[in-house]
Amino acid sequence: MGASLNEIKTRIASTKKTSQITRAMQMVSASKLTKSEASSQKFQIYANKVREIVTHLTATQLTDIASSNPRGDVNYNSMLISRPVKKTGYIVITADGGLVGGYNSSILKQTMSILEEDHQSPDEYVMIAIGGTGADFFKARDINLAYELRNLSDQPSFDEVRKIVNMATTMYQNEVFDELYVCYNHHINSLTSQFRVEKMLPISDLDPGEAKSFEQEYIFEPSKEEILAQLLPQYAESLIYGAIVDAKTAEHAAGMTAMKTATDNAANIIDDLTVSYNRARQGAITQEITEIVAGASALE
Repeated sequence: MGASLNEIKTRIASTKKTSQITRAMQMVSASKLTKSEASSQKFQIYANKVREIVTHLTATQLTDIASSNPRGDVNYNSMLISRPVKKTGYIVITADGGLVGGYNSSILKQTMSILEEDHQSPDEYVMIAIGGTGADFFKARDINLAYELRNLSDQPSFDEVRKIVNMATTMYQNEVFDELYVCYNHHINSLTSQFRVEKMLPISDLDPGEAKSFEQEYIFEPSKEEILAQLLPQYAESLIYGAIVDAKTAEHAAGMTAMKTATDNAANIIDDLTVSYNRARQGAITQEITEIVAGASALE
Protein backbone atom coordinates (compact mmCIF):
# COMPACT_ATOMS: atom_id res chain seq x y z
CA MET A 1 0.00 0.00 0.00
CA GLY A 2 2.93 2.32 0.79
CA ALA A 3 4.35 1.90 -2.73
CA SER A 4 0.92 2.73 -4.16
CA LEU A 5 0.77 5.92 -2.11
CA ASN A 6 4.21 6.99 -3.31
CA GLU A 7 3.26 6.25 -6.91
CA ILE A 8 0.12 8.38 -6.63
CA LYS A 9 2.05 11.24 -5.01
CA THR A 10 4.60 11.12 -7.83
CA ARG A 11 1.84 11.23 -10.48
CA ILE A 12 0.17 14.18 -8.74
CA ALA A 13 3.46 16.10 -8.59
CA SER A 14 4.29 15.41 -12.26
CA THR A 15 0.77 16.35 -13.40
CA LYS A 16 0.98 19.63 -11.47
CA LYS A 17 4.25 20.45 -13.23
CA THR A 18 2.67 19.65 -16.58
CA SER A 19 -0.33 21.87 -15.81
CA GLN A 20 2.02 24.74 -14.94
CA ILE A 21 3.68 24.37 -18.34
CA THR A 22 0.39 24.20 -20.26
CA ARG A 23 -0.96 27.19 -18.33
CA ALA A 24 2.13 29.20 -19.24
CA MET A 25 1.80 28.14 -22.89
CA GLN A 26 -1.86 29.15 -22.81
CA MET A 27 -0.91 32.62 -21.60
CA VAL A 28 1.77 32.93 -24.28
CA SER A 29 -0.69 31.91 -27.00
CA ALA A 30 -3.25 34.39 -25.65
CA SER A 31 -0.67 37.18 -25.88
CA LYS A 32 0.24 36.16 -29.44
CA LEU A 33 -3.45 36.04 -30.36
CA THR A 34 -4.04 39.58 -29.12
CA LYS A 35 -1.10 40.92 -31.16
CA SER A 36 -2.10 38.92 -34.23
CA GLU A 37 -5.69 40.19 -34.12
CA ALA A 38 -4.41 43.77 -33.92
CA SER A 39 -2.08 43.18 -36.90
CA SER A 40 -4.91 41.63 -38.90
CA GLN A 41 -7.18 44.61 -38.26
CA LYS A 42 -4.48 47.07 -39.32
CA PHE A 43 -3.80 45.12 -42.49
CA GLN A 44 -7.49 45.17 -43.41
CA ILE A 45 -7.33 48.97 -43.64
CA TYR A 46 -4.56 48.71 -46.23
CA ALA A 47 -6.24 45.82 -48.08
CA ASN A 48 -9.55 47.68 -48.34
CA LYS A 49 -7.83 50.78 -49.74
CA VAL A 50 -5.93 48.76 -52.34
CA ARG A 51 -9.15 47.01 -53.32
CA GLU A 52 -10.90 50.37 -53.68
CA ILE A 53 -8.21 51.74 -56.00
CA VAL A 54 -7.96 48.55 -58.07
CA THR A 55 -11.75 48.33 -58.46
CA HIS A 56 -11.91 51.95 -59.56
CA LEU A 57 -9.10 51.57 -62.09
CA THR A 58 -10.45 48.31 -63.53
CA ALA A 59 -14.13 49.35 -63.66
CA THR A 60 -14.20 49.60 -67.46
CA GLN A 61 -12.40 46.30 -67.97
CA LEU A 62 -14.58 44.50 -65.43
CA THR A 63 -17.78 45.76 -67.04
CA ASP A 64 -16.68 44.67 -70.51
CA ILE A 65 -15.50 41.27 -69.30
CA ALA A 66 -18.74 40.70 -67.37
CA SER A 67 -20.82 41.52 -70.43
CA SER A 68 -18.64 39.24 -72.62
CA ASN A 69 -18.19 42.13 -75.01
CA PRO A 70 -14.49 43.07 -74.77
CA ARG A 71 -13.53 46.28 -76.53
CA GLY A 72 -10.59 46.10 -78.86
CA ASP A 73 -9.01 49.26 -77.49
CA VAL A 74 -8.64 47.92 -73.94
CA ASN A 75 -5.55 46.01 -72.83
CA TYR A 76 -7.01 43.41 -70.49
CA ASN A 77 -4.68 42.28 -67.74
CA SER A 78 -4.13 38.51 -67.62
CA MET A 79 -4.86 38.48 -63.89
CA LEU A 80 -8.47 39.49 -64.56
CA ILE A 81 -9.33 36.97 -67.27
CA SER A 82 -10.10 33.30 -66.69
CA ARG A 83 -8.33 30.93 -69.06
CA PRO A 84 -8.78 27.19 -69.67
CA VAL A 85 -7.63 25.38 -66.55
CA LYS A 86 -4.93 22.81 -67.25
CA LYS A 87 -3.40 22.88 -63.78
CA THR A 88 -4.53 24.31 -60.45
CA GLY A 89 -2.26 25.77 -57.78
CA TYR A 90 -2.99 25.49 -54.05
CA ILE A 91 -1.35 27.38 -51.22
CA VAL A 92 -1.96 25.39 -48.04
CA ILE A 93 -1.27 27.17 -44.75
CA THR A 94 -0.58 25.05 -41.65
CA ALA A 95 1.42 25.38 -38.45
CA ASP A 96 5.06 24.30 -38.23
CA GLY A 97 4.36 21.91 -35.35
CA GLY A 98 1.72 20.50 -33.06
CA LEU A 99 0.20 21.61 -29.76
CA VAL A 100 -2.59 23.38 -31.66
CA GLY A 101 -5.36 20.82 -31.28
CA GLY A 102 -7.06 19.78 -34.51
CA TYR A 103 -5.87 22.87 -36.40
CA ASN A 104 -3.49 21.08 -38.79
CA SER A 105 -5.48 17.89 -39.26
CA SER A 106 -8.63 19.83 -40.16
CA ILE A 107 -6.86 21.79 -42.91
CA LEU A 108 -5.05 18.81 -44.39
CA LYS A 109 -8.05 16.50 -44.28
CA GLN A 110 -10.32 18.95 -46.07
CA THR A 111 -7.62 19.90 -48.57
CA MET A 112 -7.17 16.24 -49.50
CA SER A 113 -10.94 15.92 -49.94
CA ILE A 114 -10.85 18.81 -52.42
CA LEU A 115 -8.01 17.21 -54.38
CA GLU A 116 -9.84 13.87 -54.55
CA GLU A 117 -13.17 15.42 -55.59
CA ASP A 118 -11.94 17.99 -58.10
CA HIS A 119 -9.03 16.25 -59.81
CA GLN A 120 -8.60 13.00 -61.66
CA SER A 121 -4.80 12.95 -61.60
CA PRO A 122 -1.96 14.42 -59.49
CA ASP A 123 -0.74 16.07 -62.70
CA GLU A 124 -3.70 18.45 -62.49
CA TYR A 125 -2.47 20.36 -59.44
CA VAL A 126 0.61 21.71 -57.73
CA MET A 127 0.99 22.52 -54.03
CA ILE A 128 2.71 25.38 -52.21
CA ALA A 129 3.05 24.71 -48.47
CA ILE A 130 3.34 27.37 -45.81
CA GLY A 131 4.16 25.58 -42.55
CA GLY A 132 6.25 22.50 -41.83
CA THR A 133 3.31 20.23 -41.01
CA GLY A 134 1.75 20.66 -44.42
CA ALA A 135 5.08 20.37 -46.25
CA ASP A 136 5.95 17.10 -44.49
CA PHE A 137 2.42 15.78 -45.09
CA PHE A 138 2.58 16.33 -48.85
CA LYS A 139 6.14 15.02 -49.16
CA ALA A 140 5.19 11.81 -47.36
CA ARG A 141 2.46 11.24 -49.97
CA ASP A 142 4.61 12.15 -52.99
CA ILE A 143 2.33 15.08 -53.84
CA ASN A 144 3.81 17.65 -56.25
CA LEU A 145 5.22 20.33 -53.92
CA ALA A 146 6.51 23.35 -55.83
CA TYR A 147 7.70 25.31 -52.80
CA GLU A 148 7.60 25.31 -49.01
CA LEU A 149 8.05 28.00 -46.38
CA ARG A 150 8.77 27.10 -42.75
CA ASN A 151 9.33 28.86 -39.45
CA LEU A 152 7.27 31.99 -40.01
CA SER A 153 7.29 34.37 -37.08
CA ASP A 154 4.21 34.70 -34.90
CA GLN A 155 3.32 38.01 -36.57
CA PRO A 156 4.77 37.58 -40.05
CA SER A 157 5.78 40.68 -41.96
CA PHE A 158 5.32 40.96 -45.71
CA ASP A 159 9.10 40.77 -46.15
CA GLU A 160 9.04 37.25 -44.62
CA VAL A 161 6.52 35.95 -47.14
CA ARG A 162 7.50 38.18 -50.07
CA LYS A 163 9.36 35.41 -51.89
CA ILE A 164 6.56 32.86 -51.80
CA VAL A 165 3.88 35.48 -52.55
CA ASN A 166 5.82 36.94 -55.48
CA MET A 167 6.60 33.44 -56.73
CA ALA A 168 2.91 32.45 -56.67
CA THR A 169 1.84 35.43 -58.76
CA THR A 170 4.78 34.96 -61.16
CA MET A 171 3.95 31.26 -61.61
CA TYR A 172 0.39 32.25 -62.51
CA GLN A 173 1.51 34.87 -65.00
CA ASN A 174 3.92 32.33 -66.53
CA GLU A 175 1.02 29.84 -66.78
CA VAL A 176 2.62 27.25 -64.50
CA PHE A 177 -0.95 26.97 -63.22
CA ASP A 178 -4.12 28.59 -64.48
CA GLU A 179 -5.88 29.31 -61.21
CA LEU A 180 -4.74 29.66 -57.61
CA TYR A 181 -6.55 28.83 -54.38
CA VAL A 182 -5.51 29.34 -50.76
CA CYS A 183 -6.59 26.74 -48.18
CA TYR A 184 -6.46 27.80 -44.55
CA ASN A 185 -8.39 28.20 -41.31
CA HIS A 186 -10.15 31.55 -41.03
CA HIS A 187 -10.16 33.10 -37.56
CA ILE A 188 -13.66 33.86 -36.26
CA ASN A 189 -13.02 34.18 -32.53
CA SER A 190 -10.82 32.68 -29.83
CA LEU A 191 -12.89 29.50 -29.78
CA THR A 192 -13.91 29.12 -33.41
CA SER A 193 -12.18 28.92 -36.77
CA GLN A 194 -13.53 27.94 -40.17
CA PHE A 195 -11.82 26.15 -43.05
CA ARG A 196 -11.75 28.29 -46.16
CA VAL A 197 -10.78 27.78 -49.77
CA GLU A 198 -10.46 31.17 -51.48
CA LYS A 199 -9.75 31.76 -55.14
CA MET A 200 -6.91 34.26 -55.44
CA LEU A 201 -6.16 34.13 -59.16
CA PRO A 202 -7.53 35.08 -61.56
CA ILE A 203 -8.89 38.06 -59.66
CA SER A 204 -12.64 37.56 -59.81
CA ASP A 205 -13.97 39.15 -56.62
CA LEU A 206 -13.99 42.76 -57.88
CA ASP A 207 -17.46 44.19 -58.52
CA PRO A 208 -17.64 46.93 -61.18
CA GLY A 209 -20.68 48.29 -59.34
CA GLU A 210 -18.46 49.23 -56.42
CA ALA A 211 -16.62 51.76 -58.55
CA LYS A 212 -19.75 53.92 -58.78
CA SER A 213 -19.45 54.77 -55.09
CA PHE A 214 -15.88 56.04 -55.44
CA GLU A 215 -15.62 59.78 -55.97
CA GLN A 216 -11.86 59.94 -56.56
CA GLU A 217 -10.60 60.87 -59.99
CA TYR A 218 -7.11 59.79 -60.97
CA ILE A 219 -4.56 61.29 -63.32
CA PHE A 220 -2.64 58.39 -64.88
CA GLU A 221 1.06 58.62 -65.47
CA PRO A 222 2.24 56.78 -67.50
CA SER A 223 -0.98 54.99 -68.52
CA LYS A 224 -3.76 53.15 -66.72
CA GLU A 225 -2.74 49.84 -68.30
CA GLU A 226 0.87 50.18 -67.15
CA ILE A 227 -0.23 51.15 -63.65
CA LEU A 228 -2.58 48.18 -63.47
CA ALA A 229 0.23 45.90 -64.64
CA GLN A 230 2.05 46.85 -61.43
CA LEU A 231 -0.95 47.25 -59.13
CA LEU A 232 -2.84 44.01 -59.88
CA PRO A 233 0.03 41.74 -58.80
CA GLN A 234 0.32 43.82 -55.62
CA TYR A 235 -3.40 43.36 -55.00
CA ALA A 236 -3.11 39.60 -55.51
CA GLU A 237 -0.12 39.57 -53.15
CA SER A 238 -2.14 41.45 -50.54
CA LEU A 239 -4.90 38.82 -50.75
CA ILE A 240 -2.41 36.00 -50.17
CA TYR A 241 -0.64 37.85 -47.37
CA GLY A 242 -4.00 38.63 -45.74
CA ALA A 243 -4.84 34.90 -45.75
CA ILE A 244 -1.49 34.14 -44.09
CA VAL A 245 -2.10 36.71 -41.34
CA ASP A 246 -5.63 35.38 -40.84
CA ALA A 247 -4.35 31.79 -40.66
CA LYS A 248 -1.68 32.74 -38.11
CA THR A 249 -4.36 34.35 -35.94
CA ALA A 250 -6.44 31.16 -36.10
CA GLU A 251 -3.33 29.14 -35.24
CA HIS A 252 -2.69 31.18 -32.08
CA ALA A 253 -6.34 30.84 -31.08
CA ALA A 254 -6.15 27.06 -31.60
CA GLY A 255 -2.97 26.89 -29.53
CA MET A 256 -4.55 28.86 -26.70
CA THR A 257 -7.65 26.65 -26.73
CA ALA A 258 -5.59 23.45 -26.85
CA MET A 259 -3.44 24.53 -23.90
CA LYS A 260 -6.51 25.59 -21.91
CA THR A 261 -8.05 22.18 -22.53
CA ALA A 262 -4.81 20.49 -21.47
CA THR A 263 -4.67 22.60 -18.29
CA ASP A 264 -8.29 21.79 -17.44
CA ASN A 265 -7.68 18.08 -18.07
CA ALA A 266 -4.62 18.18 -15.82
CA ALA A 267 -6.72 19.76 -13.05
CA ASN A 268 -9.31 16.98 -13.41
CA ILE A 269 -6.59 14.31 -13.28
CA ILE A 270 -5.11 15.91 -10.15
CA ASP A 271 -8.54 15.92 -8.49
CA ASP A 272 -9.05 12.23 -9.34
CA LEU A 273 -5.57 11.30 -8.15
CA THR A 274 -6.08 13.25 -4.93
CA VAL A 275 -9.26 11.28 -4.23
CA SER A 276 -7.42 8.04 -4.98
CA TYR A 277 -4.55 9.09 -2.72
CA ASN A 278 -6.90 9.94 0.16
CA ARG A 279 -8.71 6.63 -0.22
CA ALA A 280 -5.43 4.70 -0.34
CA ARG A 281 -4.14 6.60 2.69
CA GLN A 282 -7.40 5.96 4.55
CA GLY A 283 -7.13 2.28 3.67
CA ALA A 284 -3.56 2.18 4.95
CA ILE A 285 -4.55 3.81 8.24
CA THR A 286 -7.47 1.42 8.63
CA GLN A 287 -5.15 -1.52 7.98
CA GLU A 288 -2.71 -0.30 10.61
CA ILE A 289 -5.49 0.14 13.20
CA THR A 290 -6.80 -3.34 12.43
CA GLU A 291 -3.34 -4.82 12.89
CA ILE A 292 -2.88 -2.99 16.21
CA VAL A 293 -6.24 -4.16 17.51
CA ALA A 294 -5.51 -7.70 16.37
CA GLY A 295 -2.15 -7.62 18.10
CA ALA A 296 -3.65 -6.30 21.33
CA SER A 297 -6.34 -9.00 21.27
CA ALA A 298 -3.68 -11.69 20.84
CA LEU A 299 -1.93 -10.54 24.01
CA GLU A 300 -5.03 -10.85 26.17
